[in-house]
Amino acid sequence: MGSPTVGGAVGRVVEDRVIPAGEPWARVLTRGQMLRIVDVEGRQAVDFLCYNAKNPEERYNAADTMKYAKTIFLTRGHGIYSDMGRRLFTIVEDTCGRHDTIGGCCSAESNKLRYDVENTPNCRDNFLKALGRFGLSRKDIVANLNFFMNVPVEADGTLGIVDGLSAPGKSLSLRAERDSLVLVSNCPQINNPCNGFDPTPVRMVICA
Repeated sequence: MGSPTVGGAVGRVVEDRVIPAGEPWARVLTRGQMLRIVDVEGRQAVDFLCYNAKNPEERYNAADTMKYAKTIFLTRGHGIYSDMGRRLFTIVEDTCGRHDTIGGCCSAESNKLRYDVENTPNCRDNFLKALGRFGLSRKDIVANLNFFMNVPVEADGTLGIVDGLSAPGKSLSLRAERDSLVLVSNCPQINNPCNGFDPTPVRMVICA
């Protein structure tokens, strides 16, 4: 597909892959590489975790990322920080405009508790599947980011998972600030509106 513009820069494509609805994806990005995530059909939540590839005990920290951004809604210019206070990624482009830091990932257990459904596909199991490829396990799952997911918070503190703000072709681009392991669960949730009750594919493009 040539040399597409990713995050304002033209780069050599390392990987260009469509991830089916409900499936995980994981890769190590080296410092300076760009990851573009495209919401192909719109309103699809993409659960995201990242780790220092050279020392996975250092990993994404939701609280610090929010504190440094001074907001719970991430967008262009915000950093994604580790629990060591180091920036793992920077959001360099964003055509959606807002991404969730507080909703976390779905699990079989939370789906049972919230929706009284059994043995559902879920993002935590996807994370576990992806982590296993890198010698990591359940203890390495922390509170995650949700790209394209809409979790508004009212003045009284009430929050909800509602219809997404994203639309077909909306995207964001991340620049790796150090060698980082990235995990994605293309969310399979059908019991709330985070995916418009209809999970769809996303596209992952890595450029050097």
